[in-house]
Order: sequence, then structure tokens, then C-alpha cells
Amino acid sequence: MKRVLTAAVLIPSSIYLVLAAPRAVFVAAALFMAVMCFREYRNLAAAHGAPVWGPLGYAAGAALALAPGDGLLIAVVVVLIALALGLGGENLAGVLPRASALVLGVLYCFGPWRFAVGLRDLNPYWLLYALGLVWAGDTAAYYAGKAVGRRRLAPRLSPSKTWEGAAASLAASLAFGLIYVSRLLPQVPLVEAACLTAAASVAGQLGDLAESALKRGARVKDSGELLPGHGGFLDRLDSSLFTLPVVYLWLARPMS
Repeated sequence: MKRVLTAAVLIPSSIYLVLAAPRAVFVAAALFMAVMCFREYRNLAAAHGAPVWGPLGYAAGAALALAPGDGLLIAVVVVLIALALGLGGENLAGVLPRASALVLGVLYCFGPWRFAVGLRDLNPYWLLYALGLVWAGDTAAYYAGKAVGRRRLAPRLSPSKTWEGAAASLAASLAFGLIYVSRLLPQVPLVEAACLTAAASVAGQLGDLAESALKRGARVKDSGELLPGHGGFLDRLDSSLFTLPVVYLWLARPMS
């Protein structure tokens, strides 16, 4: 019940932010979610023995998500600064893990929101599409897995995930994507919509497994406790963090 009630608040709020909120409000909300994800990521990284320096992480993440111009340049600068800061520790064997954990956290938690802002600027309905197929897929996977799930998908990473749930997630995402595109983005051929939806759905499921691996390594069940029934922000947004770049890069490809 907690899961349903939380979703009943989050989904309408997200739709408002995507379709109706002023751009500044949406950008502020995106940055807030990135900050919360990074906060939880830092706890996971510390449990892995690779503590992440917060001030640089938040500042670099905000620059990566919001600064105009070439995001790749910002990412390279973050890598170089993280490596330089890693030299300050007494244990030189920890230079690479500390620097790597900082760079991964910035790119993982803040980078996708740069694509989210780009998608909204391109067309808010594309951003809603990217989020909606994740919602549809996650819901189908959860209930199908509980009802008919038998064969474990990745027992080392997440014992509760099943092949049946993964198949239901893909099917639900495809159904949502094709109906959504045909109604709200009719200029897109349905074959292209099906290919994009399938790729985004698979990416979202990989994002879910990737965050499960981080939690498993940290020996925790959830990344946080702020969202009743869902855990933390990373638990709720892990799939979207992988899906958003796929949708954006598909639309930004030269032939599109």
C-alpha cells in the first residue's frame, strides 16, 4: 500500500513538472533529484570503502547537469580534479578507488539529468515518454514477478528479479510506448518507436540491476528511506538514469 500511495503522489507531480511547470522550476526539481541520488550514492560508496568528497561532487554535478556548452569538457575536468585530489590520501592504493568513485557518482547521478533537461527543451512529451515507459515497465515487472516469477534473472545481484518480470516489463513498456507515440508523437514511425522503446526498456532494466549491484556490495537493502515503499531516490530513479540518455541520444543522432 505504501508503494501505491507514494506512486500516487510522485507520478502526478512528475507529469506537472514535465508538462506544465516553468522551466526554472523543472530544472530546480531535476537538480534536487540529482542531489538526493548523489547523497545516497555517497553512502553506498563509503560502504564499498571508497568515500566520495561531497563539496566537489555536488559542485561538479551541478555544473555537469546545468552548465551550457560541452558537457564532455566538464566531465574531463571532473576526472582530472578527482585524480588530483586522490593524491592527498596517505594510502596511495586508495587513489584510484577514491577518484573513480567520485567520477562515477557525478556522471551517474547528475549526467542523466542533463539529458532530461535537453529532452524537455526538445519536446516535453519526449521526456514524459521516457519516464512513462519506465513507470509502466517497473509496475509490470513488480506485479508479474510476484505473481508468476519463477526463474531468477540475476540472483547474485537481486534475488527477487525474475525473467518473467523482465519479460513483463518489456511487454508493458512496448505497449505503453507504441500507444503513447501513436497518440502524442504521431510523426514517429511505429517501427522506430518500437525499436527505441525496446532499447530504452532494456537500458532501464540494466540500470535497475546496476543499482542492485551497488547495494549488494554495500550490504544494504535500499539506498535510502525517504520514499515509503520504494526506498530511496536511487531506488526509484535507477532505471530512469539509464533510460534518459538512451532516448536523448536516439533523438540526437545525425540521421534523426
